[in-house]
Amino acid sequence: MKTDFSETLEHIKDLVKSNPNNLHLQVCQVLKEQVYHYDWVGFYRLKDGILELGEYVGKPTDHTRIEVGQGVCGQVAEKKQTIVVQDVSKEDNYIACSLDVQSEIVVPILREGEFIAELDIDSHSPAPFSADDQIFLEEVCALMAPSF
Repeated sequence: MKTDFSETLEHIKDLVKSNPNNLHLQVCQVLKEQVYHYDWVGFYRLKDGILELGEYVGKPTDHTRIEVGQGVCGQVAEKKQTIVVQDVSKEDNYIACSLDVQSEIVVPILREGEFIAELDIDSHSPAPFSADDQIFLEEVCALMAPSF
């Protein structure tokens, strides 16, 4: 199933322009509510060399701090590139946040080429992420970069 992200992207652009106090949380909510296969959506920020969980929507997680290089999130921080995992059970370095998670996409947020944060999305669906998801989420992260 191909997802049309144009309406969701416009909604996020409007939020970024209005810059509400809780922008990051609102963006997480919009993504989770408007994209059927986004079951957990959150931002991790790089602080003192560690990824720290910021705003998120979905089930609580014990993984509030992640070392760079550890798990999918840590690999994205290290490589500064989006990673899509269609089947987390086949990922050697995967950190399980929930037994329900079947797939994950993590997108870096860069400022002047430097990694500052990332958007992490878990899905309870098998292999739901397409190239359209990646393009859409990379655009969302580019829009969000100035707010970090």
